[in-house]
Order: sequence, then structure tokens, then C-alpha cells
Amino acid sequence: MSALRARSMTVAALAVATVGLSACDLGKKETIQSGFRGTAMEQAYDMNRVDAAYSQVAIPEVLPPAGASPPGPLPWQNVQVLNDISVAEFNRTMIAMSTWVAGTGNCAYCHNLANLAADTLPSGEPIYTKIVARRMIQMTRHINAQYEEHVANTGVTCYTCHVGKPLPNGLWFYASQNDYLRHYLDRDGARVITRQIEPSNGNRSSVKQTEWTYALMISQSNSLGVNCTYCHNSRAFSSWEEAPPQRVTAYHGIMMMRDVNTNFLAPLEPVYPAVRLGAMGDAPKAQCITCHNGAYKPLYGAQMAKDYPAMWGRADWNGAPFPGLYQTPPAADTAAPVVTDAAAEEVAAVPAPAARVRAGPND
Repeated sequence: MSALRARSMTVAALAVATVGLSACDLGKKETIQSGFRGTAMEQAYDMNRVDAAYSQVAIPEVLPPAGASPPGPLPWQNVQVLNDISVAEFNRTMIAMSTWVAGTGNCAYCHNLANLAADTLPSGEPIYTKIVARRMIQMTRHINAQYEEHVANTGVTCYTCHVGKPLPNGLWFYASQNDYLRHYLDRDGARVITRQIEPSNGNRSSVKQTEWTYALMISQSNSLGVNCTYCHNSRAFSSWEEAPPQRVTAYHGIMMMRDVNTNFLAPLEPVYPAVRLGAMGDAPKAQCITCHNGAYKPLYGAQMAKDYPAMWGRADWNGAPFPGLYQTPPAADTAAPVVTDAAAEEVAAVPAPAARVRAGPND
């Protein structure tokens, strides 16, 4: 090749590269170390994108505190969950919830306005939103009380997932036997590493299993807006000893999702109307993006739960007791709701999802 031709090709390549760069976002970048030094365990953020996403997060204004009034007894009937707080705290919590979930502050989303204590409409039809809301309050308290390793002192509220909408983002239903989202319900382990050569039940290292695992990992990465080294050491992806602390936090989050989907969300199937069920008749379930919505911390770490102690599930926040709340530990936090509607009474009797969906090759 002549020197002139080689020089012409080099100039042409530089021109193409320049055109390509002109189409790139060359805005401010920020790199944050997330693991051990010298292992390239870092997160590179495009601050223009981060700022744009952050600007879309709207945190509702905190309602005035209820003060230190003593809890209960409440003057209303059929209060099955929020019966361990004061009247003032009950009222502000209900007002906040109507905005967090319905987005309008309209009590009619969950209540029969002619009879607020009723679990049915004047026509006798069950108010499924009220029955589901009870269980979701129990679920929120359960998460804040039992999964401190994942939610820490930030906690969650209804708004964490709903962000002012009746349906949170990222709800999923059964699509196939091998749907990778079943990892958050009735599938174990996402590993493909093995030291076995011969095929066996214990050797799950296959092209199909690898594809399933990578789909799950990519989903988690997108859900949090991070790359692989947020939770893994790139020189040894499987090593827990060489991984950053975020991997342990993520592990507790997966355990939390399985608990939430198995014990709170999937069993609500008989309560929902058909329009709220999936193609295979299952109830909506959650995944990482349902809370995170593309941020490494939901709502970028906004600590809403500390302002609404009825959502917290234990008597203190960050070591400081809430005034006048939880004089005795709530007894019904993990129990199925007691309702009068016959369909809702079947909640506790719904078979486990694994029994209704045939096992696939990932098992």
C-alpha cells in the first residue's frame, strides 16, 4: 500500500470519527469509585442525564405532623391495619395515601363515600382497591421492619412505587415458563459457573441458562441505572469476597422481592378484577425497577418514611422513637386481611405460583 493511500485512509477515518463524536453527548461526566482500587470498579455518570432524571422526581410536600397525641381508640369501624396510631396520625396518613396512589386526593378511589367503613360499593360489589390497599400497607410496614439490610433508614412508602399513579412501573405477569422475572418469585440462583464437565442436574452452565442469567443482570442494571461493576468485581464476577458491599445490599433486595411477590402480591389474585390480571390469570408482581425507576436509590434517596411513622412498621426511626406511636407491636402486620367479601376471603388459600405454572428447564 502506498504512503499516499495510507495517509488518505487515515484522514478519512479521522473524518468519520469526528462526525461520530459530533453526535455524542460530550457533557459533564462524573466517575465514582464503587469497589476496590485498581480493579476498574467505578460508575461513570453522564451528569446531564442524571440531572434530567433527577428533575423529574417530584416529592410530595410533607403534611403537618400529628404531634404526640396518644394512639387509639379510633372512632371508626372496620379499621384493620392502621389501628395502632392516633386519630390525627390516621387522618394525615390517609390523606397522604390518597395522593401517593390515586394522585388526586380523592377518597372514593378506595372507599364507598356513603359508608366509609364498608368493603363494598352500594351495589354490593367488593371495593378491590380498598382490600388491596390494606395488604399493601401491611407489606410496606413489613419491608421497613424486616428488610433494614436493603432499605436501611430510608425506608419505603406507597409513593416509592406508585409515584402518584394507581399502577406502579415495572409490574409483570407470567409470560412463559422461562421468564427471567420469575427469579423474583419462584426461581433460585442466577449462576452459570461450574467445575463439572459432564452433563448433570447440578451442572446448569448452558447457553440457555447463560442467556437467562444475563437477561436478569441487564434488567437489574437498567433498573438501577448502573453498570455491572456497581455490584461485581469484573475480574471475578462470581466472587463475593472481591465484590463491593452493594452486592450484599442487592442480594437482600432480591430476597425482599421474592417475599413480597410470594406472600403479598401474588396471593391477591382472587381479589383483582379480570382487567387487572395477566394473560395467564395471575396477579401483578414487582421487580427492581418498580421501586428504583432507573435510580440507584428509589427517589434518589428521599427519606419520606421518617415523616409518616404509620408506614414504618417499628417504633423508631434512626434510633429516635416516634411520639405516641406503636405502644404495643402491631400484631397483624403479616397476617392476611380480614374481609367480608367471599372472593377476598380466598386470599390466604391461593396456591403458590409455582404450583400453577409448570416448571421450565431453568429449574
